Amino acid sequence: MKRSNLFVQTFKEIPADETSRNAQLLIRAGYVYKVMAGVYAYTPLGLRILENIKQIVREEMDAVDGQELIMSSLQKRETWEATGRWDDDVVDIWFKSKLKDGTDVGFGWSHEEAIVEMMKQYIKSYKDLPQSVYQFQTKLRNEVRAKSGIMRGREFIMKDMYSFARNSEEHQEIYEKISKAFFMSVEPSGRYETRAHDAVERILASS
Repeated sequence: MKRSNLFVQTFKEIPADETSRNAQLLIRAGYVYKVMAGVYAYTPLGLRILENIKQIVREEMDAVDGQELIMSSLQKRETWEATGRWDDDVVDIWFKSKLKDGTDVGFGWSHEEAIVEMMKQYIKSYKDLPQSVYQFQTKLRNEVRAKSGIMRGREFIMKDMYSFARNSEEHQEIYEKISKAFFMSVEPSGRYETRAHDAVERILASS
């Protein structure tokens, strides 16, 4: 892809309707296009960088026996009712809809319940453990205010990982191993360690 062939342009002015600093810079540089508050499209430039970042993270996760998959965005009501998190009084950021046959569905804001439901079909014995799976998935969250740019809006790409272990000790070992691997993946980007630590805590909170 030659730069001269790109349709993307840079802008001198900060978008008047954008309050997030990261989004302001990315829009001006031609990496993302703002569709609406909390929703952004990636231009060819932005997509190339995004894919490079994903590949760096992917290599580190694969090195610690992570297995990449992609879960569906559409989620069954029954899956989330089992834990009580379908209730809007418990989780108020669902995007919900109905199929033409009247079936209730939600658009995945997270995938803990869905991952557990799936893994139950494959993990039959302690001999099948440990397992760690991860994905780069588009999350949809009906946020009241979406002011964090591409970091967290109404539609954003998130890398989430889920681990399954024989006991709490083994789970802690996996947690520490994955934490170290994730730090390795962000180190080349020059991010501040404190920010990387916060990111690890959020990403691994559901492991």
